[in-house]
Amino acid sequence: MWIYYGLLAAFFLGFHGICKKASVRGNQVVPVLFFTTLSGLIFLLPLYLLSRLQSEIAIDLGLFINPLGFEDHLFIAFKSLLMTFSFTLGYSALKHLPISIVSPIRASGPFFTLLGALFIYGEKPSLVQWLGFSLIIISMWLYSRVGKLEGINFRKNKWIVAIAVATFFGSSSGLYDKFLIQYQEYAPQTVQFWFFFYIVIFVGIVNLFKIYSNKEEVFKMQWRWSIPLVGVLLVLADFTYFKGLQDKEAMIMLLSAVKRCQIFIAVFVGGWLFKEQNKRKKIIPLLGVFIGVLLILFATV
Repeated sequence: MWIYYGLLAAFFLGFHGICKKASVRGNQVVPVLFFTTLSGLIFLLPLYLLSRLQSEIAIDLGLFINPLGFEDHLFIAFKSLLMTFSFTLGYSALKHLPISIVSPIRASGPFFTLLGALFIYGEKPSLVQWLGFSLIIISMWLYSRVGKLEGINFRKNKWIVAIAVATFFGSSSGLYDKFLIQYQEYAPQTVQFWFFFYIVIFVGIVNLFKIYSNKEEVFKMQWRWSIPLVGVLLVLADFTYFKGLQDKEAMIMLLSAVKRCQIFIAVFVGGWLFKEQNKRKKIIPLLGVFIGVLLILFATV
């Protein structure tokens, strides 16, 4: 069942990526990031109020947000800090690169997750799973070749570096999720509410620095309805992902790989919406990612 939660998370993440691309076009990244995360927090606020005012109803619905101790808050605040770095770099790269290039690079995240799963959690992939991960990495290299046709030099372009570092921080956060959900046994909605609470604070601080250094540019932001949708879709994606992770048999390396199916929505729907180039040439490496994910998936199911 946890595999299906991963696929559902991928569905939400695909449209989440498209909304992000629409939100940052022509806008400053940091204020957009602030309002997207604030939208996620507002979306979850009714659950928090329900948990405090009508706890029995929240418990019956399976949506109760548990009260936390000081140490628990530190654990979740650390996740928010990791994702502040990931979001800031990722949004910046997405503003300057085609979504059909950014999403496949993000798809290399399972490789970093695999290393953590091996050395931190002791997960043991089979030979077929190794083959799947190798195929994904090779496909990412093929995407880099397509990217050069769009004037993108993968070695010298700073936004490629930014999205790669953002992917690393995102993968680190994904590994940390297993600790929070399986080892600390926090409820998904509890992690989500406090995660958004703290990331709004962290991104708000970054905004204050931006306002102080370049006030005019920060306030030149065009409002789009895609901005709050980014936060809402992230809440839905993370909730389904955490529900899958609650299963003690769930392997973080496999869930991370399954989530990469989001790139199909990004490449086909996003590429069409934003009129990006060379969509047909991206099909072959995209097929490689798809086969790699299938190998990982069916080697365990």
